[in-house]
Amino acid sequence: MTTQRLSLDEAVELALRLDVPALGLWRDKVEEAGLEAASRRLRDAGLRASSLCRGGFFTAADPEGIAAAVADNRRAIDEAAALGAPELVIVAGGLPDGDRDLLGARQRVADRIGELAPYAADRGVRLALEPLHPMFVADRAVISTLAQALDLAADHDPAVVGVVVDTFHVFWDPAAEEMVARAGLEHRISSYQVCDFNLPIPEGALLARGMMGDGHIDFERWTRAVTAAGYTGDVEVEIFNADIWSRDPVEVVTQMRGRYEELVAPWL
Repeated sequence: MTTQRLSLDEAVELALRLDVPALGLWRDKVEEAGLEAASRRLRDAGLRASSLCRGGFFTAADPEGIAAAVADNRRAIDEAAALGAPELVIVAGGLPDGDRDLLGARQRVADRIGELAPYAADRGVRLALEPLHPMFVADRAVISTLAQALDLAADHDPAVVGVVVDTFHVFWDPAAEEMVARAGLEHRISSYQVCDFNLPIPEGALLARGMMGDGHIDFERWTRAVTAAGYTGDVEVEIFNADIWSRDPVEVVTQMRGRYEELVAPWL
């Protein structure tokens, strides 16, 4: 997503050029390329798919909406398996139009996870629950904290349901460091994602993410916490930012590598 305007093939070429060993894939880019072609391209290039984004949006209350969400997430699990992506990132979904029952929406998320976990387990894919910053609770994710994500995961095998630690979404939460430690003890950290929290927040709040070092997040603190929790997997840089998307992708990824090596890598 950091190089949002590139096709999957172009992203692969850039990763090879700048020695990036893995890509966090998004389903729209895979669909554009074709699932079989995308899988073959990654394999031939010797690159890993660190994760596939995204599944989820589980909060529909009507039978048709529920059935559609389950069917789409089964497809997403199959796609992740075909790509060799060990993690399917799950964004819970917001409140349906006119719905103010936040607790009910969260229960529907729990129900859908319970329904899909056996399907994911059979295909060797882990459902990676990503809590989102609470400013997204109404439209994107009724799960806002790592504690909520871990409680949802608790009834399932850690190899099947984990959680995502995304600095943008958790840095504000005074309980998050304790929850990172809990996630480590429970062997549930699926992914560590880094980007900064920039001000002012743009009209489209989704695009408030920034390059590491340009905003307000202490990456040493969070990287130390994730490392202390035992995480040794890929670190994904996921930046939604209109200015970054408009820049030369080679320049962006070169800067990304430099900031990563300065602000994140020393603490891994």
